[in-house]
Amino acid sequence: VKSEGPKLVPFFKATCVYFVLWLPTSSPSWFSALIKCLPIFCLWVFLLAHGINFLVSHRSASRILAGLIFSAVGDAFLIWQEQGYFIHGLLMFAITHILYSSAFGMKPLDLKAGLLMGLVCSSCYAFLYSYLSGPFTYLVAVYIALIGFMGWRAVAGMQLCNDLWTWTKLSACIGAMLFMVSDLTIALNEFCFPVPYSRFIIMATYYAAQMLIALSAVESRDEDDFRKRS
Repeated sequence: VKSEGPKLVPFFKATCVYFVLWLPTSSPSWFSALIKCLPIFCLWVFLLAHGINFLVSHRSASRILAGLIFSAVGDAFLIWQEQGYFIHGLLMFAITHILYSSAFGMKPLDLKAGLLMGLVCSSCYAFLYSYLSGPFTYLVAVYIALIGFMGWRAVAGMQLCNDLWTWTKLSACIGAMLFMVSDLTIALNEFCFPVPYSRFIIMATYYAAQMLIALSAVESRDEDDFRKRS
């Protein structure tokens, strides 16, 4: 907390600015896009504060940074989703989930967690299916598969049963789950029915998810510090 907390202060301030201003989505502008993306920009700074050499030498951290960059672009597209940029935002976040999955890695495999995540995602898609039409029938299926895969890799890395978990892996797991909640709320609100307080739920879980996933990138730094002390 002492080492990482101060680096997150700009993120918390930017998040507060977003919720205090609460700019209407009915009149999208570059200013509203900036305010929405500002907390993600601060997470870029958070990772860059650990040093360029750290990011270059640790692929997982650099991939999470790349995911945050695509997330910011996706956020900007979604500001103008009513003008036809929803699919563009969907594509940017699909790339984000691929990058996060790559950052979390494929070890340990944990097929049980994968099966459970597959059942959850299949159930969600089965519910959404009757509300989808046109290209969204396939696009949403692919997107759910990608975010479900990302969630599986985050959960698999935690290893609670083997007592091998770390606070950074726990951050990745909780962050992935919150990301799924955020995206499911978007899907329900966009395709099915109006969700009460949907914007607040979507953005609160989204910002928390991105912060926790960014925090998981310092796992490699912790391992380096441990080796030096040893």
